[in-house]
Amino acid sequence: MKKLSVLALILLLTASMLAACGSSGKNAAGGTDSPGEGGSGSGAGSQAEGEIYIPIISKGFQHQFWQAVKAGAEQAGEELGVRITFEGPETESQVDKQIEMLQAALDKKPNAIGFAALDSQASIPYLKKAQENNIPVIAFDSGVESDIPVTTASTDNMAASALAADKMAELIGNEGKIAMVVHDQTSVTGVSRRDGFKKQIEEKYPNIEIVDIQYGGGDHLKSTDLAKAMMQAHPDLKGIFGANEGSAVGVINAVTEMKKEGQIIVVGFDSGKAQIDAIKNGTMAGAITQNPVGIGYETVKAAVAAIKGEKVEPQIDTGFYWYDKNNIDSDEIKAVIYE
Repeated sequence: MKKLSVLALILLLTASMLAACGSSGKNAAGGTDSPGEGGSGSGAGSQAEGEIYIPIISKGFQHQFWQAVKAGAEQAGEELGVRITFEGPETESQVDKQIEMLQAALDKKPNAIGFAALDSQASIPYLKKAQENNIPVIAFDSGVESDIPVTTASTDNMAASALAADKMAELIGNEGKIAMVVHDQTSVTGVSRRDGFKKQIEEKYPNIEIVDIQYGGGDHLKSTDLAKAMMQAHPDLKGIFGANEGSAVGVINAVTEMKKEGQIIVVGFDSGKAQIDAIKNGTMAGAITQNPVGIGYETVKAAVAAIKGEKVEPQIDTGFYWYDKNNIDSDEIKAVIYE
C-alpha cells in the first residue's frame, strides 16, 4: 500500500512538470507576444539563444492609439528579425502597474527595452537598473526626465498642441472662454500638451480666457463628467480642448449629452473611430493626429541600432498633422489616422 502511494505521488509530480513545460512553451511562441485586448500581458517566455528580444511597455492598451503603435512596432520587429512583446496597463492612471511591468521586463534580461512613461520620475530607479545592466532604453511617446534613454521617438507635443490652440482660436473668432481636459500632469505628453496649448493662447490671443483645466486620466467616462461640469459652471463657454484620445472622446460625449453640438467648439488630439465619426458629423471641429505606427516602428528600429552599437539621434520627431472635415479623406491624413 505504501509503495502504491509513492508511485501515485511520482506520477502526480511528473504530470505537473509536463503541464508547466507546456504552458511555458506556449507563452514563448511567436514573434510577438502581445497581451489580449485591454489586458496587460505577461510578456515573453524564455529567450532563444541568439535571439534579439525587445519588450515594449506602453502607457496603456485600451486606446486605438496604442494598437496603432503596436502595429508599427510589430512591423519593424518582423522586418528586422527581432522578437518584441507589447504590453501596457489597463488604464493610463496605473503608474504602479506599469512599474511592475517594467520590473518584470528587466528581470528577463532583454537586449533593449522600449518604454513610454506614465510617470517620468517614478520609473527612473528602474531605468538605472537597465543602464547598470547595459540594456539600452528607448523612450517613446512620453519621454523621461533623465538622460538614460538613448533616444525618444515622439511627437513634438509642445508644437502640436500650439497648432491645436491656433485652430481653436480661429474657430471661436479669437475671443471668448475656453477650457481644457488633459489626461494627466505626470507624463511628458500630458504636461507638454497642456503647456503648449496654454502658452500659445496666453501669448497670442489676449481676448481668449482659459477658465478651467481638469485631468481625466485619459478615461473617457471621467473626462465626460469633467467636461459636463465645465459647461455647467461656464454657460458662455465657447470651446474645449481634449488633450488625448480618451480626453477628446469624453468631451465629445459631454457635448452630445448636454445637447451643445454646434455651440461648443471641440478640438482634440489623436484619432480613433469616435473622433473620426465626430468630425464627420460636426460634433468635433478637428484634431491633431500623431503618427502612432511611425512611433512604434521607429522605437524598435532605434532599439536594434542601439543594440548593434550604431549611432542613434537623441530625438526622433515622428511628426503630427491637423485634420478636419476638409482633409480627413486625403491620402496624407488617411495614412496617419486609425480606427
